[in-house]
Amino acid sequence: MKLPSHDAAARNQEPVSHHVQLPRNLPAGPLRQVGRRLLIALLVMVVTVLLVYLDRDGYYDNADDSVDFLDSVYYSTVTLSTTGYGDIVPHSDSARLINVLLVTPLRVLFLIILVGTTLEVLTERTREQFRLNRWRSALRDHTIVVGFGTKGRSAVQTLCATGLRKDQVVVVDPNHKVIESANAEGFAGVVGDATRSDVLLRAEGQRARQFVIATQRDDTAVLVTLTARQLNKGANIVAAVREEENAPLLKQSGADAVITSASAAGRLLGLSVHSPSAGAVMEDLIQQGSGLDLIERPVVKSEVGKQVRETEDLVVTVLRGHRLLGYDNPEASPLQATDRLIVVVRARPPVE
Repeated sequence: MKLPSHDAAARNQEPVSHHVQLPRNLPAGPLRQVGRRLLIALLVMVVTVLLVYLDRDGYYDNADDSVDFLDSVYYSTVTLSTTGYGDIVPHSDSARLINVLLVTPLRVLFLIILVGTTLEVLTERTREQFRLNRWRSALRDHTIVVGFGTKGRSAVQTLCATGLRKDQVVVVDPNHKVIESANAEGFAGVVGDATRSDVLLRAEGQRARQFVIATQRDDTAVLVTLTARQLNKGANIVAAVREEENAPLLKQSGADAVITSASAAGRLLGLSVHSPSAGAVMEDLIQQGSGLDLIERPVVKSEVGKQVRETEDLVVTVLRGHRLLGYDNPEASPLQATDRLIVVVRARPPVE
């Protein structure tokens, strides 16, 4: 099998442990959040120390009857932490008033900051785990896209243009930055190597309806196809390869359809050179959601028994069982109830 020798994207992939990432609005980093709260707690401590030190004459120390700066820090620490040993106490009216009106609220604020940080971490972990479990239990008949480069992204855009919901797409890629990009667009993602069955299991590959394999390397596409087919016998697997000579190997590995990206682009280039208008039409047909669309649909009841040319849409091919019959094939007519039609239709405006 011929493999690409220069693959910058594959070289730059970062080896990371596999895990699931669901799309969400990401807050500030955890270190930044903890650091900000520690700074606030430190500020509360400093304010309390200053209040006690400025009114130090109103406090009584059982050890030496006087309160200096170190005593103020000590008193503030044990007071804010609600330890309260009782060796330093406010005895004047002003000191007690300051404790009631200022020190006590600062103590409550200090506890909220420290305890709140711990509770938020635990709550966030619990919420994320619950969200992940609910996502997994609800995921059925979804589409797994392996590789979110140019090919994978274009495939997802086309699928969404045909009506597939974003919550029915799971992106698998070994690069966590790629998965973050997919999350930003509203897709769930799994960080990991899709050639490993445990990674596809995290994407619920055993319950997927279809796989789109758009890896950067042909050998990786073969391994992913083998893994996906072993995991899910009934899924529809569509894979892309760079070299046409590797397409039969993908078929043998279990792919239902193989697209040769280099050859397809070359044929479109050649067609555009020979006839720019024909090239523009072909580009329009494969780009869903604008101009003309090439779609597959079942034969409706009113079309059963009719000739191919009598249908309302422009029929290109009739799919009968596993046979593709051209519109001009005598066997294509009359249409049967179990047939499916490949037709050219005017693109529908997106539903808002």
